[in-house]
Amino acid sequence: MAPTYKTNGMPFRKLGPSGLRVPLFSLGGWLTIGGSVVGDPVKDIIKTAFDNGINMIDTAEIYSNGKSEEEIGRIIKELGLRRTDLIITTKLYFGTRTGPNDTGLSRKHIVEGMKESLERLQMDYVDVVFAHRPDNTVPMEEIVRAFNYVIEKGWAFYWGTSEWSAREIEEAHHVADKLGLIGPIAEQCEHNMFHRERPEKEYEPIYKKYGTGTTVFSALAAGLLTGKYNDGIPEGSRFANEPMFKGNAKSLQKKEGHAKVQKVRELTKLAKGLDTTPGALALAWVAKNTNTSTVILGASKPEQILENLKALEVLPKLTPQIMDKIEKVLGNKPKPEYPRGRQRLDISAKL
Repeated sequence: MAPTYKTNGMPFRKLGPSGLRVPLFSLGGWLTIGGSVVGDPVKDIIKTAFDNGINMIDTAEIYSNGKSEEEIGRIIKELGLRRTDLIITTKLYFGTRTGPNDTGLSRKHIVEGMKESLERLQMDYVDVVFAHRPDNTVPMEEIVRAFNYVIEKGWAFYWGTSEWSAREIEEAHHVADKLGLIGPIAEQCEHNMFHRERPEKEYEPIYKKYGTGTTVFSALAAGLLTGKYNDGIPEGSRFANEPMFKGNAKSLQKKEGHAKVQKVRELTKLAKGLDTTPGALALAWVAKNTNTSTVILGASKPEQILENLKALEVLPKLTPQIMDKIEKVLGNKPKPEYPRGRQRLDISAKL
């Protein structure tokens, strides 16, 4: 008998303008599932997430070169979870091979890549498929038509974008409207206390015009906002072990990096005053944004999920006064795109 899914206090929001309800916090497979974590430990992570109301799992064809999708599919089968209780999302672009048509957003790769992802997941469909990056070598009409074909085939219910510019998202909607097709409903973007310009400023017109929702990754700035790097780079951390984070580690030795660490130290003090951790505070801060549909959590062990879900307890504490205190610490709120008032015409100008 399949385990019964219970929300256990997990809030749900609509994914952008769609009718799909997603948990405020979801589980991601990047770097961990199928990568640094395989076998039974993956089962412990997914079961802990499911038991605590997280029924959404995000992955991608490129994550651990397909192994992430394989592990997720295997564990879901082993746990006996109902497919209808789950929200599964994957992403297409990078592929698992290097052939000229094995990457990008051509109709060929979108269709064939989708089939291969479903095979690895051992599923008939995913709930959302994301275009993992924009592809300016492919006509937007081809991209929109291909994702609509995937939806028509029942291989996905919705499609979205990831790390697209507002202009590219706008173009996709224009093409979809012109052809009477379905446009992207969500953007998977980086959003955290140190990365704000694109999600809070550039996308503002997209939120208003299309109701786009975000599925946020790197809400903890690769762990920087947890406070673990307040006193240097500890052994066993991502900055110490993962080659892709060497740049992050080096940046902490520079003036800008020192300034960020000092801000995290101040946020740590603020978090203590709220009886929480800086990590939980940072997650709650992103979740409080009304354009955020879900915040994707990474975890290499079950305990990290439970620790991160403390953010739910912090949300009600983020009063306007606390948010103002956070803004004073950060000092990086994006400036409005346009001035509030229009400049007066020169008195000698022609009407």
